[in-house]
Amino acid sequence: MTDPQASSTQATAPGRVPTPLSVSGRLHSDPQADIEHAERDPEGFWLAQAQGYEWTRAPTTALIWERPHMQWFADGETNITLNALDRHARGETRTKAAFIWLPEQGEAQVLTYGMLHERVERAAAGLRALGVGLGDRVVIYMPLTPEGCIAMLACARIGAVHSVVYAGLGVSALRGRIQDAGARVVVTADVGHRRGKLVDLYAIAAEAIADLPEVEHLVLWERITTYSREHDARTVAWESLFTHGRAPAVPVNAEHPLFILYTSGSTGRPKGVLHSHAGYMIGTAYHLRSLFDVQPGDVFFCTSDIGWVVGHSYIVYGPLVAGATVLFREGAPDFPDPGVLWRAVERYGVNVLFTAPTALRLFMKLGAEVAAPYDLGSLRVIACAGEALNPEAWRWAQQHLGGGLGEGAHAVVIDNWWQTELGAPTLGTHPRWPARPGFVGRPLAGVDADVVDEHGQRVPDGQQGFLVIRRPFPSMMRGIHGNPQKYAEIWNENPAGYLSGDLAMRDEHGYISILGRADDVLSVAGHRIGSADVEDALVSHPAVAEAAVIGLPDELKGQSIVAHVILRATHSDSPGLRASISEHVRRELGPIATPGEVHVVAALPKTRSGKIMRRLLRAQALGEDPGDLTTLEG
Repeated sequence: MTDPQASSTQATAPGRVPTPLSVSGRLHSDPQADIEHAERDPEGFWLAQAQGYEWTRAPTTALIWERPHMQWFADGETNITLNALDRHARGETRTKAAFIWLPEQGEAQVLTYGMLHERVERAAAGLRALGVGLGDRVVIYMPLTPEGCIAMLACARIGAVHSVVYAGLGVSALRGRIQDAGARVVVTADVGHRRGKLVDLYAIAAEAIADLPEVEHLVLWERITTYSREHDARTVAWESLFTHGRAPAVPVNAEHPLFILYTSGSTGRPKGVLHSHAGYMIGTAYHLRSLFDVQPGDVFFCTSDIGWVVGHSYIVYGPLVAGATVLFREGAPDFPDPGVLWRAVERYGVNVLFTAPTALRLFMKLGAEVAAPYDLGSLRVIACAGEALNPEAWRWAQQHLGGGLGEGAHAVVIDNWWQTELGAPTLGTHPRWPARPGFVGRPLAGVDADVVDEHGQRVPDGQQGFLVIRRPFPSMMRGIHGNPQKYAEIWNENPAGYLSGDLAMRDEHGYISILGRADDVLSVAGHRIGSADVEDALVSHPAVAEAAVIGLPDELKGQSIVAHVILRATHSDSPGLRASISEHVRRELGPIATPGEVHVVAALPKTRSGKIMRRLLRAQALGEDPGDLTTLEG
């Protein structure tokens, strides 16, 4: 496989930008030795990564693998909070900031490792007093606040299994997840803040458990003490948890379940992805250090939410295990004003920013002048994941947030791909590697990923296929709660290995482009076209900020392409503009990919995590039942 570092001195190929030397000089991590180690001895590589953590019994084996079931470090014993809290709460690190939290309204809050350690110990003792023990499930329905994170860590500390439900989903979605998890305790808050409005979380939680007698306690954190309401009889005050002393971390087997997290459900019933203590801990912390280049003393800003896997991995567990300072913020990224994120970057000297392509496209739509007044020079890495990062958004962010496309840049924008099921980055473009806009990157150290056909055979470079992972790595899920058949299906449906559900293409340099979900493929006149290709072409038009395409039945072609676009603020809808957009796609991709229709819309239907729900667009166009809408953004 061609080494992209070695080829970075060659002439720049189309769509390829060498990493700016000024940025390379500021980086700490270099993946090449790890990649070579992992290719030579994958199990030895991960066992080496397990060194340096606190174990009550250190592991001597790495992987036990009987497809589809895996065990990592199975003879080891630890607790993730021993490594996320206890070891940092001793000595000088005790006074280091663990969390910097920015509420949508009010003053910032800073929790040191010592403060966080004590609060988690007390909350854990309180949960234990409610009868929560080893293996019990606790559903957490909390806004993005330190209290939500403390609830997660408190569960982990006593060996309970938490299941965070995004504090924006409705009653039926919450009830279904509580029932599926078999939770005995639910933790919630009175309200959340969103764009200046209060979201009544307690009312939703109380209604969700009204007919669930198996739920014994509803723990309520009251942010607004003057809020008058009727309480469910099972309600327990959050503050009462802190009156039962302090709970030590319960040592658990490395494979003991840590959390259940339900996927968005945009393509079917949500499934409860199960992760375990040790493998998840080692994988998330490794990639924080090796891919995102987060180092001691850095401020790491993650714009996700604890309701999603990115928030689990890179607001709570990964940064705390690594001993970093993580900044997170409740509320929308452009409220109360479009500059709020960049003001935080400047004020707190953020070094690494993890955000979503959806957010970058939002700022691209708002215009470069939003970020221009702020000093973003502290940034050296801007990482994106969650949806395909289209080339136009990458170039815009590199130019206007990273400081340019050449020697003057102070930060590099990198892409990475993973899933709830995978726990941590799997494919990516390391900051030292040349960027190839439109390609997420190469398999990271310890990852054996490939693009194959339905028979598991590797497809040629430049040809579309199914993205698979041939061998396990530590942060992968251990199962699907209550549905072992579905878990086995994901591993056994394709002979090559774990079937991601995404279509992909590999280039001659080993970089992989994610083309969209397998069920988002367009088939026009016998040609298979990835929805991401057409959407990238649409967004590269100067008038288009965001786009989604679907295929609708066509008597002649099989399918016709229908585009839905959001315009940038500087443009307005007209027949001429829509014709220009369609012609632009024709020029970019050829006649076969030209949309038959272009609709200008004010918004696209998305899940709460920012993924476009193309199936809803398709159902609306065909007059069909759209199915499960519990994860639709409000």
